[in-house]
Amino acid sequence: MLSLQTHGDRDLRLEEIEPPPPPAPGEVQIRIRTVGLNYLDLWGFRGMAFAKRKMPQAAGVEAAGEIVCVGEGVTGFAPGDVVTAYGADTCGRCKACREGRDNLCENVAGIMGFHIDGFAREVINREARLVVKAPPGVSFEEAACAPIGFGTVQHMLFDNAKLEPGESVLVHAGGSGIGTAAILMAKAIGCTVFTTVGDDAKGAKAKALGADHVINYRTDRFEGVVRKLTGRKGVDVVFEHVGADTWNGSLLVLKRGGRLVTCGATSGPSATINLMQLFQQQYRITGSFGCRIENIRQSLEKMAGGMKPVIDSVFPLADFEKGLARLEGRQVFGKVIVTL
Repeated sequence: MLSLQTHGDRDLRLEEIEPPPPPAPGEVQIRIRTVGLNYLDLWGFRGMAFAKRKMPQAAGVEAAGEIVCVGEGVTGFAPGDVVTAYGADTCGRCKACREGRDNLCENVAGIMGFHIDGFAREVINREARLVVKAPPGVSFEEAACAPIGFGTVQHMLFDNAKLEPGESVLVHAGGSGIGTAAILMAKAIGCTVFTTVGDDAKGAKAKALGADHVINYRTDRFEGVVRKLTGRKGVDVVFEHVGADTWNGSLLVLKRGGRLVTCGATSGPSATINLMQLFQQQYRITGSFGCRIENIRQSLEKMAGGMKPVIDSVFPLADFEKGLARLEGRQVFGKVIVTL
């Protein structure tokens, strides 16, 4: 069967590999149909996995497909079901896993497509507990956005930032996959959404998506604009995933007692912080990584209810690198999808 294999830094090869055996008890076999591209794919492609990897390794950190067959003892799945899967090999036994806090698993083996073999292969076996069935009406392309594109945002905004209806939120990089999802989710509960974009064309799209205030960070300092528009009070929540370039400005636009939640550092991982500002303003800063399996279910339900992910472009598996190039060049508005 075909698989996109990572052989080293910026070295991806479409190759034939051995298909998996029939699913073991408790497993399902999935025919992968779509892979959603993320910055984790780009970091892995660049060799920034921050861990030793065994090469070659299948690429792809987020995907959807259909059930081929199920192993002994598996219920709730049938051949043909549209599904997506959790992208980390969690143990299912530790306290965090038992409590449904899957992204805090104490014995996680790694992130698929980043530390261990990923989803960019025609057929894969996964433990049924890590697989989520999509509701009717959710396509393969949409379902491939649920584990990271939507799930990450669901976890950040509602589990961690505790975003409430009517609050104000600054969403950085509103044209990104998670940025577009954050705009949609925040507007759905009646929040006032500020967002940053890199050009006016993206700004128009973000406005059409529902953002109330759009700031082109190449022509305006977002800190000044947000503070002016809020009467210098700031916003309740900052949705941060840019990193070094926006970190201090993000703190500056928070209300006293405001919440900042961060899941990324695309512009760099190192930043300074004014500790007096932190404690005097009583900021609440939360790091967020991945999501819970329940967040994937919540995301799929939102999609089924009409909140569709924004798809930037679709590429065949052989053009995986072209999709990564769109991410790397910050050309995207929404998610890049790869089809198998």
